[in-house]
Amino acid sequence: MSQVVLIVDDDPVQRRLLEAMVERFGYRALTAEGGDAALSLLLGETPTPVDCIILDLVMPDLDGLGVMSRLRQAGLDIPVIVQTAHGGIDNVVSAMRAGATDFVVKPASPERIDVSLRNALTTKALAGELSRVKRSRDGTLTLSDVITRSPAMAPVIKSAEKTASSDIPVLLEGESGVGKELMARAIHGSSARRARPFVAVNCGALPENLVESILFGHEKGAFTGATEKHNGKFIEADGGTLFLDEVGELPPAAQVKLLRALQENEVEPVGSRKSVKVDVRIISATNRDLIAEVKAGRFREDLFYRLHVFPITIPPLRQRPEDIAELTRHFVARIAAEQGKRIRGLDAGTLERLTGYRWPGNVRQLENAVYRAVVLADRDTIGLDEFPQVAANASLRAAIPTIELDSAPQTAPDHMFEAPGAGEYVSLAERMHRVNPSAMTPAQPMLALTDGHNDVRALEDIEREVIRFAIAHYRGQMSEVARRLKIGRSTLYRKLESLQLDGESAAAPVNESADAG
Repeated sequence: MSQVVLIVDDDPVQRRLLEAMVERFGYRALTAEGGDAALSLLLGETPTPVDCIILDLVMPDLDGLGVMSRLRQAGLDIPVIVQTAHGGIDNVVSAMRAGATDFVVKPASPERIDVSLRNALTTKALAGELSRVKRSRDGTLTLSDVITRSPAMAPVIKSAEKTASSDIPVLLEGESGVGKELMARAIHGSSARRARPFVAVNCGALPENLVESILFGHEKGAFTGATEKHNGKFIEADGGTLFLDEVGELPPAAQVKLLRALQENEVEPVGSRKSVKVDVRIISATNRDLIAEVKAGRFREDLFYRLHVFPITIPPLRQRPEDIAELTRHFVARIAAEQGKRIRGLDAGTLERLTGYRWPGNVRQLENAVYRAVVLADRDTIGLDEFPQVAANASLRAAIPTIELDSAPQTAPDHMFEAPGAGEYVSLAERMHRVNPSAMTPAQPMLALTDGHNDVRALEDIEREVIRFAIAHYRGQMSEVARRLKIGRSTLYRKLESLQLDGESAAAPVNESADAG
């Protein structure tokens, strides 16, 4: 999803000029005709999320300094680029003291505005990421630190907020790499236990013969090699939160002891004759189907019900494409700072391709791909060449020459589905004709509104067909497809998922220059 830039200026001509510039740079522009209108957008009953503000310093109602003062009082940390026709040193000093990120003099060139926006947004992303890393290490990460703009994550955050105010056991479900540990840390950091320890245990990485010792502790001499007394993870987490990652990997013997610890709120270290009382909040996580594991006899049913009190399912990254660009920006800012590289960000075409990729490894895969891209980058802007896996996937899908429009099952010889030769351009009508010569004339594809029984077709089937046609017609340019269908890109990707078309987003050859522009 494009970052949002709010333009605040009482001059309508200046607003339109800046709006055109901002949108040309790949951002989404919002406008306000004065300071009061801007504050209504930012501080109203339903605040509009904004990533950066271009603010005129001199306005008839509330001036720029007044707007920045109100934002500071409200605790909004939004980068502000101040612009004015009066570039005196006093104005610059006043604006910077008020919290401005940058200062430009009207009329500013497009290049100057572009640099200011990139610098402001990169600085914001870096500051936010470094602060987030520090809070994660300190155990003070909160749910407001979870990076998301996806509607699919809204119920997840809401459920997590409800659990944070209690000690109810939480089971985080989801594919590997979706961020279950981050969510567990955020729940702990938002709870009353945030000042106490957060202890994470990867149950799948524990040696089977040491599981009980690691979880519950052992006495000196309890077994060969136990030269000292060891407090287990339960005792380490006393008063705080114990996160059991991949809990479905625990062996049966450890499951019995874990169940007793949860029931009695006490643990018995290996080799000890007495139990130790503990006060621990349990958050567990799994990428397995625990119900299927229970039916198969690999996981205890009574333990399942102890852990599965409040399940929260975190959707995979492919179901929340709105988060991909935002996560990518934050990863680039942090990793570039760690590697000592000056990188302003990614170009718009690359961000669009990343958003369209399925990311089977989810957020973890995206972070590792960004790490590699930052290391490979020779310029201050990262392009698609730094993401070879995504580029190869796009090239492979671009070689598929056909998309069926007709709803009736069709058969065609295998050679009709072969990719065109190198340099050969095959028009949409010709590709349609190769698949189903009798369904349409080569000049104009037809949309059937009735099925083989002369009944009106379901609206979902017609919508699926129209989207398929649009993807082929605009040769995989998803921004153009969304614009022509008059829907947002995020809505388009959600429809692709719901209509089971998400594998066809690049089914037609992509015009690289047009898509990047």
